[in-house]
Amino acid sequence: MFARSSLARIASQRPALGTAPQNARNMATLREIELRLKSVRNIEKITKSMKMIASTKLAKAQRAMQAGKEYGAANSEIFQHTPPETPAKRKLFVVISSDKGLCGGIHSSVTKATRRALADPEQADPNSPIMVVGDKSKGQLSRVLGKNMALTFNQIGRDVPTFSDAAGVADLIAQSGVEYDTIAIVYNKFVSALSYEPATVEISNEKFLKESPGFRAYEMEDDFTKDLAEFSLANAIYAALVEAHACEQSARRNAMDNASNNAKDMINRLTLQYNRGRQAAITNELVDIITGASAL
Repeated sequence: MFARSSLARIASQRPALGTAPQNARNMATLREIELRLKSVRNIEKITKSMKMIASTKLAKAQRAMQAGKEYGAANSEIFQHTPPETPAKRKLFVVISSDKGLCGGIHSSVTKATRRALADPEQADPNSPIMVVGDKSKGQLSRVLGKNMALTFNQIGRDVPTFSDAAGVADLIAQSGVEYDTIAIVYNKFVSALSYEPATVEISNEKFLKESPGFRAYEMEDDFTKDLAEFSLANAIYAALVEAHACEQSARRNAMDNASNNAKDMINRLTLQYNRGRQAAITNELVDIITGASAL
């Protein structure tokens, strides 16, 4: 009887000023979980939509990549049959990336490949000039190799790159006044729909083409060699742009797929936590009701 009256007196006491009852704290926690669940569900909807868009763009990008590879294969055959007699001393790096993010490590891969090449004295001079296509790799390289930056391009690759985009980049490189012996184009090579790797293709300038034994064997006009060097540069840039674009769409689709799976796992964990908290709150209320009824 004494224990029952003591329980009733404790239950009837008001909480101290500034403190909240246990049920109130549980309800606040449940409210926070509910809001977080709503936020994660919205994120899951966005990532699923972005995955569908990337999947649609990937098919279009792969078709353009197959056509662009023919340009690149014909271009590389020219320089395979015309190797320079003297090694190149000054090399210009053209890094191919894009302006958009949310696509995994697609930009950091070409950035790391460029930094490795510049760190190796046998591959290039540490003071070699760099030109970057895309704002993402530009920001990464500017923090480490800002003194090497010569020219940057953006607003390229919002859709499937065209040969006009590549020709515009090649014209600006020719008009920039930067001196170079060869151009090393650093881009992402499409391996499969799930993987890619950084690759480099080198393009010789007009002087090196004239001095190669393959060209000296024929009588050619000066304008022909100049036009061929400019056209070969545009071809190589176009092939690199379309392949890098396909890698970007593939990486974005995989990134959004992983994000959707992570959001789904988080929703399951939060739902379980919410149900447990709700069950605990209901149990506490039942205990209070039973205690009050027993006290009466």
